[in-house]
Amino acid sequence: MTYLAITVLGHDRPGIIAQAAEALSECGMNLEDSSMTLLRGQFAMTLICAGEAGTDEIERALSPLLDDGTLTVSVREVPDESAHPALGNPYLITVHGADRLGIVARLAGVVAEAGGNITDLTTRLAGDLYVLAAEVDLPADVDVETLSGQIAEVAGSLGVDASLRPVERDEL
Repeated sequence: MTYLAITVLGHDRPGIIAQAAEALSECGMNLEDSSMTLLRGQFAMTLICAGEAGTDEIERALSPLLDDGTLTVSVREVPDESAHPALGNPYLITVHGADRLGIVARLAGVVAEAGGNITDLTTRLAGDLYVLAAEVDLPADVDVETLSGQIAEVAGSLGVDASLRPVERDEL
């Protein structure tokens, strides 16, 4: 069994997902994990697929995506890593405020210093409003009140509002 990480990036247009999924299916590759989004009109997709095909075969199968010159495709083999167990408890950090340089860096640093792992991060800039949502796994022994205070302190120094709250773990 081969595990491949595939990225597709570039100008959005209808049919990218359908075309990529069909090509992978024809090669016998199963889509195991995926993330797809639009970022300011740019399509971004990351997939983890499993099957018997190698990187060269998948690159050839996905090459029609490159025909209009607006997309790039990357394929690389990755080790078989089952889903990592969560560190402890799932939390959500949200941030709202004026856009400032360093928001993600500073808040991610606070989470890392606490031993937490950011498992999903989304940011959006709408005019002057910056919005961030980060799902984090925190070790069971983290003092959540202290961490919440540290997040609030960093947010205050950046002129934004931030909150930390527990969330239910998604079970698929």
